[in-house]
Amino acid sequence: MKSKRDLFLWGMIALMFFTSAFIYDLYTMKSYGGNRIFGVSYMTMNNPFYTVIQNELVKVVESRGDRLVLRDPMLDPDKQSEQIEEFIKMKVDGIFINPVDSITIEESLQEAKDAGIPVIVIDCPMDTSKSTTSSIYSDNFEAGVLWAKDLASKFEGGNVALIKHSEVRSGRDRIEGFLYEITNYPQFKVVNEAECFGQTELAMPAVLSMMEETPDIDFIMCLNDPSAMGAIAALQYLNRDDIRVYGVDGTPDFKEQLTRSSSAEATVMQMPYDMAKIASEQMYRALQKDKIEPVTVIPVKLLDRSNLDVKALREWQ
Repeated sequence: MKSKRDLFLWGMIALMFFTSAFIYDLYTMKSYGGNRIFGVSYMTMNNPFYTVIQNELVKVVESRGDRLVLRDPMLDPDKQSEQIEEFIKMKVDGIFINPVDSITIEESLQEAKDAGIPVIVIDCPMDTSKSTTSSIYSDNFEAGVLWAKDLASKFEGGNVALIKHSEVRSGRDRIEGFLYEITNYPQFKVVNEAECFGQTELAMPAVLSMMEETPDIDFIMCLNDPSAMGAIAALQYLNRDDIRVYGVDGTPDFKEQLTRSSSAEATVMQMPYDMAKIASEQMYRALQKDKIEPVTVIPVKLLDRSNLDVKALREWQ
């Protein structure tokens, strides 16, 4: 029969074993991503493009045993700055950010960097920022160039209106790309423009106002598909099926309009799945202190009726 001393010793050995195993489990979970918390703030969740990216990020993060905390600034740059500061106080392991206004949030991002928190920027160039770890975005300038080239290849000329979101770098780049390329085709003239923050419900009244001011518009170039949907709704209200609308994103809703509405002319496809995949990879590489790409530019492609896959209308590319 074992003595009480022997039983005590065996008990201590067992306790040390289980304690060591528990500590090892905690270490390996942290090393491979377990128990980490990330913060993410998009300029707005009232945009299906960001919903897709968010869902993909959640899949990746949760597959590693980690957690993603979502905040929506609702297009308010000051609120987004507050959200970044909240993430810092939470001591998150990393921040994914889609800026409302890259200039306004720079100070908060610098605080995150000072706290040792990597920042991955999604869908917006912040190449000149010294406080971000990596930026992943579409070739937005090229999207505008593709608009102009497609316009010139299909039509002899006409009056163009612009629906913009000038506070956001990605939106500005699309419009600038178009204006740069369209100078090669003087038969097209920009006759009006309006801001809409990329929102359907703001684009519709903006287009109605522009049509009152300049009823001879032939084409409307919209910074994204949600604003293009607002433009199409306005034209349907006015019974103006002679005006052609361009967008950017490749949303299922706009793809469907390509099969239904003569107003929908083309969109430039973004790749939200690729964007989410690269963003998550860069974040985990940053946490492992591996080499990462400071900038990743994702190519874009024009989509119209000629290359539309009618069997995949409700799918993102």
